[in-house]
Amino acid sequence: MHRRIIAPGALAAASLLLAVPASAATFTPGAPGIGDPYYPSYGNGGYDVAHYDLRLQYQPKTDELEGTATILAKTTQDLSSFDLDFLLDVSEVRVNGVKAAFASSGEHELVVTPKTPLPKGTQVTVVVRYSGVPSTKSAYGFTTWHRTPDGAVAADEPESAWWWFPSNDHPSDKATYDVSVAVPDGTQAISNGALTSTSSKLGWTRYSWRQDKPQATYLATLALGRFDITTSTSEGGVPVINAYSKDLGDNDGAARASVERTGELVDWLSGYFGPYPFSSAGGYVPNTTTGYALETQTRVYYSPKQFAAGSNTSVVVHELAHQWYGDDVSLKGWKDIWINEGFARYAQWLWSEHEGEGTTRELADYVYASHPADDPFWTVKPGDPGADGQFDLAVYDRGALAIEALRHAVGDDAFFTILKGWPKSHAYGNASVSDFRRYAEEISGKPLASLFDTWLFEPSKPAAPATGASLARGAAQVSPPKSWKKIEATNDVHGH
Repeated sequence: MHRRIIAPGALAAASLLLAVPASAATFTPGAPGIGDPYYPSYGNGGYDVAHYDLRLQYQPKTDELEGTATILAKTTQDLSSFDLDFLLDVSEVRVNGVKAAFASSGEHELVVTPKTPLPKGTQVTVVVRYSGVPSTKSAYGFTTWHRTPDGAVAADEPESAWWWFPSNDHPSDKATYDVSVAVPDGTQAISNGALTSTSSKLGWTRYSWRQDKPQATYLATLALGRFDITTSTSEGGVPVINAYSKDLGDNDGAARASVERTGELVDWLSGYFGPYPFSSAGGYVPNTTTGYALETQTRVYYSPKQFAAGSNTSVVVHELAHQWYGDDVSLKGWKDIWINEGFARYAQWLWSEHEGEGTTRELADYVYASHPADDPFWTVKPGDPGADGQFDLAVYDRGALAIEALRHAVGDDAFFTILKGWPKSHAYGNASVSDFRRYAEEISGKPLASLFDTWLFEPSKPAAPATGASLARGAAQVSPPKSWKKIEATNDVHGH
């Protein structure tokens, strides 16, 4: 029997090596921003979220919100600490069941330092207990938590999560959701997906909602108040849940006459974009003073002002088109906003044609002719408009012109194959403008780089018309299609 003689110093060194992981030197904090040049501080680095479980209680009289968020994630680097985007007051954070240190940083960051560093590839459960009055919180000089006479609404773009749940707030990190909210009896809580249960106890009613398909954080919504809720099923079999504040006043009838057509419009859009990608559809109209609508996934948010001039199916078409273009397939970075807004606008053009109120070509002619070459409209690049131009009119109208130009270039057969195939090819994922161009080239068999550059990236009016010589005519020679006022009325649909 032979023994190795180990010197005391070597033994101590060996013990130290056993106590400290070999990769300890590589543990670093996750980045406080995910790397989007439009919004450098939004989102976070170092982990990827799979699921949010939110258990909340809300008191509408005082706007007090209490919650426990359970976040299931996986680390993408060796993490010594990581950030969550959040504004409310945190009382406790646990990482894999163990209390973690935490501190606020910057305008909207919650920095979490687990007791033990997290190796890359680790499955992580983060529990955050919190409370606060969301309407008293602001970041960068604004709030996206909207008080109503009977409660509140969380719905905004590109951010709204910070005011009601901690998150990795960037569209590139999509996750599934369970949202369970207790409110005083007589008040309702509405969120995304399907209502899985309701229960009442001691004067409180709990509503539990499940979004079982990946969802971007800005598409998560919460509406708290007194609503009239309607349920139905579309002819194509899609369950529809709509809700209307009980105090909409003069806008109530027009709102219902528009939003109650959701099932019909979902089925109609399915003919162009393929099967509806989610387990339910619908919308809600709270009594807010905002002016915009938002494609919050499966449960579209509509401001009452969208219906102040009467029924408005065009805005419903716009937001439902986003369920495919924007929600099912989400942008990789905020510069890719054209994939959301250009196609939602083009859906309005298709609806105009369906209603006999102006073809897509007539609408393209009018838009092209309405903006002379020196109009600033042409200086906005829909393919990369910049953070300040993200919701500029040109992203919508010039964006739709680009789609009509694509249709003219590849022909109807290839065009409608692209329109329907794109959501399927990138289902529940993320994609960029470049990804879409490559897909269109693959389906059509044609090189499209020059067309995309001309219509999406050059800061000038294209010399070549989108759909033929007719676009070369002046504005005085082109009359607005019948649908134009309805479409124009939705120009501020995301203007907030």
